[in-house]
Amino acid sequence: MICAENVSWSIVIISGGQTGASRAALDFALENDIPHGGWCPQGRLALDGPMPDKYLLKETPSSDYAERAQWNLRDSDALVVFTMAETPSASCKQVLTLAKKCKKPSAHFHKGILGVAEKLIEFLARHHVQRLNIVGSSEADEPGIYDWVYATLKKTKATIETRHRMAPDETRNRYRR
Repeated sequence: MICAENVSWSIVIISGGQTGASRAALDFALENDIPHGGWCPQGRLALDGPMPDKYLLKETPSSDYAERAQWNLRDSDALVVFTMAETPSASCKQVLTLAKKCKKPSAHFHKGILGVAEKLIEFLARHHVQRLNIVGSSEADEPGIYDWVYATLKKTKATIETRHRMAPDETRNRYRR
C-alpha cells in the first residue's frame, strides 16, 4: 500500500521554462520558495522570447528543444506531463516515450481528470520523487494551461502541508484507543 500521507513538499522542480505548463511550474517554485532548476535551449529560448534570469536554468550547448527535454529528464527522478486535452501533443508524447525508454516513472495529467492533485501526491509517494520534471503544453497550444497547472501545484502543496500538520494528532489518537 502506498502511504501518500508520508509525502512532504521537499521536491525540487525541474523544468525547461517554455510558456504554459513548464513556466507555471517555475513560477510556482519561485513564489513558494521551492528549489528549482533545469535546462533550457541556448539563448534561453522560449515562445515569448528569452527567459528572464530569475529562472535558475542552465543553457544547453544547442538551441534544440529536444536536447533540453532529454537533459531535464536525465536530471530528474520522475516526469509529469500536464495538458488540457486528453491526448498529449506530439512533443509531450515524445518526452513520455523518452521517460519510458530511460525507465523513469512518468504520468500524464489532463484537465478532464478529477482529483489531479490527489493523484499527483500518490505518484510522488509511489516513486519517492525528490526531483520532479514538469512539462506540458505551451500556452499558445492550449490556452489556460498555465493557470490550471499553477492551481494544481498549489492545491497539491496545500494538501501535503495540511496532512503534515494533522499527522501527529492523528497518530496520537490512533494509539489511544
